Amino acid sequence: MSAENPDLAIAQAATLHPITEIAERAGVPGAALVPYGAYKAKVDVRRMTPTGRTGRLVLVSAMSPTPAGEGKSTTTVGLADAFTLQGHRTMVALREPALGPIMGIKGGATGGGHAQVVPMEDINLHFTGDFHAIQIANNTLAALVDNHLHQGNALGIDPRRIQWKRVVDVNDRALRKVTIGLGGPTQGVPREDGFDIVVASEIMAVLCLATDLHDLEERIDRIVVGFTYDRQPVSVADLGVGGAITMLLKEALLPNLVQTLGGTPALVHGGPFANIAHGCNSLAATRLALSLADITVTEAGFGSDLGAEKFLDIKARLGGLSPDAGVVVATVRALKMHGGAAKDDLAREDVGAALAGTANLARHVQNMRKFGIEPVIALNRFPTDTEAELEAVLAWAEEQGFRAALSEVWAKGGEGGLAVAEQVLSAIEEDRPDFRPLYNPADGIEASLRTLAREIYGADDVVFEDRAPAQLRMLKRNGWDTLPVCVAKTQYSFSDDPTALGAPTGHVLHVRDLVPKIGAGFVVVLTGALMTMPGLPKEPAALRMGVTESGESVGLF
Repeated sequence: MSAENPDLAIAQAATLHPITEIAERAGVPGAALVPYGAYKAKVDVRRMTPTGRTGRLVLVSAMSPTPAGEGKSTTTVGLADAFTLQGHRTMVALREPALGPIMGIKGGATGGGHAQVVPMEDINLHFTGDFHAIQIANNTLAALVDNHLHQGNALGIDPRRIQWKRVVDVNDRALRKVTIGLGGPTQGVPREDGFDIVVASEIMAVLCLATDLHDLEERIDRIVVGFTYDRQPVSVADLGVGGAITMLLKEALLPNLVQTLGGTPALVHGGPFANIAHGCNSLAATRLALSLADITVTEAGFGSDLGAEKFLDIKARLGGLSPDAGVVVATVRALKMHGGAAKDDLAREDVGAALAGTANLARHVQNMRKFGIEPVIALNRFPTDTEAELEAVLAWAEEQGFRAALSEVWAKGGEGGLAVAEQVLSAIEEDRPDFRPLYNPADGIEASLRTLAREIYGADDVVFEDRAPAQLRMLKRNGWDTLPVCVAKTQYSFSDDPTALGAPTGHVLHVRDLVPKIGAGFVVVLTGALMTMPGLPKEPAALRMGVTESGESVGLF
């Protein structure tokens, strides 16, 4: 096993079960299985008879992370394998990795160590083509909008007010702002445009919230691509191309079935980011898992202030879900960073910094409680952690009355997650969750945002600046100001300032733009300096990657 790349080596050394065996274990009939090779498949839910089962739903979130991540997916997979070891009929539902961050910072996003979904190379690289289908559907719509302008613009679309951007699954800062249609009359209508990353596309959000093909097409038809010269919204239905866009997505809508290293069936489907989108795997996959398993373990991106909040206020609200338990993943290194330790010193023992950083973790626990869920802290062990640091954090949790357990799933797989699994089962039985969304969208976007800012971010107020005041008036004029809000915000802080670590209070949430996503059914709220098209770091993960003569990936982690 390569010391430089143990996660990849573990995955490549694993003996996988045929996907037909995993499907049988999950309760997926052969008629509904659409194999993509020996170890992955799509599930055609239309060919399945409803089971009538609704299993327990466990939502995994995390504290505010360090740039390298805290192992939330690893913990989610390991916890599911722990439930399987206990004899529970279990499934895990995860998001698909995006190539942009894989090539940029992450290097891979399928868990780690002995708690991974496999085949990890396939899942990280193209998988079943869902992201490519979303990219093509998004860009086909963009091309149809520009063709409409070129062919006479019968709808009177104002080229200055087109909000539909093109997307690409690459972190490419050079494409954030572009000019298209140059070169003369035959080349189209010149206008300013821009690119987002695929995970920020409304098509991604629509696919992840759609319940079936009919619902998918209705949502696509509702997408607003821009506005006319007299500022009336123009939808996909107005263009008459909803059917074509839906056709491009008909296979992508089907959930993907794979497996964990522990043999637990896994649905890996959809992948909106939590810092720039709603951060949850597809509703279709979650519902399928709940109908097949007694326990479904799912994750939402980043911390309780991002993915978990959006899961609970958007996905659960729209999809009729009610989580039975929650998990907040924490690490000693993240605690130390939030406690004031320098990034270069995180490997050095510092019990004081770890305890100082618990202010951040405590707020994430309290945030989950505000939704009626009593979460379990999963302290994810890293090789650099010392016994003194781990014991101090667990003792702190006990003093605070928080449920907590050490997670060692990276090293031990499901066995390393048994302590967390026991705590989660106890929470379900003893704490009796009473899930409720945090705000009522009917009160209006301003009220929803102020509730989020004060209750979840610890802010004093919300300030609407730049384009936001005008956009707020537009939303009210069109009756869209009572939709749920999807806040695009840095993942590193409760505030909109990524350097404000710990548990800041008294700050102001700066809202610079409001973008209606009518097909998805929410309004994206852009805060701070967050970009919907990230850039690559100075030394991207791609520098470490390659392929051997036998076709095996190198550096994919």
